[in-house]
Amino acid sequence: MTIQELLETHAAAIINEATESIRSAHAKHYEQAGHEHLHQRLKALYTLTTRGVKERNLGPMIAHAETVARERFSSGFDLWEVQTAFNALEEAIWRRILTELPSGEFAQALGLVSTILGAGKDTLARRYVALATKARVPSLNLQYLFSGTEPGE
Repeated sequence: MTIQELLETHAAAIINEATESIRSAHAKHYEQAGHEHLHQRLKALYTLTTRGVKERNLGPMIAHAETVARERFSSGFDLWEVQTAFNALEEAIWRRILTELPSGEFAQALGLVSTILGAGKDTLARRYVALATKARVPSLNLQYLFSGTEPGE
């Protein structure tokens, strides 16, 4: 089974797990919105995550995070509430990866999912800060986190 197959096969279970995780965090705005609304939002985020894995393209996730940041900021959501949604989904996917895939595939699968959702979280946080301070916030330079990851370095 590949990461893409895993995400297709276990979509409902992963989304349900993430939904319950957020509900247990008692994020005020998500509680007010209701279970079905939260579930649909996570389903949209999940769809973008699976699309990113399939296409190896961060563009749709980044565009979505920009939109979500503006919408949630103007609706009074705290940044931690929205970040919790991304984190809950990421953790649910990780758990499924670690139980369903062979250990030799962990690094690539976790890396893909974390990169896609990480790009979303980075964009979300930068946009929130920019909206809160009315200033442009640069993207994180992650280049140095990856030096030495190639064999022989």
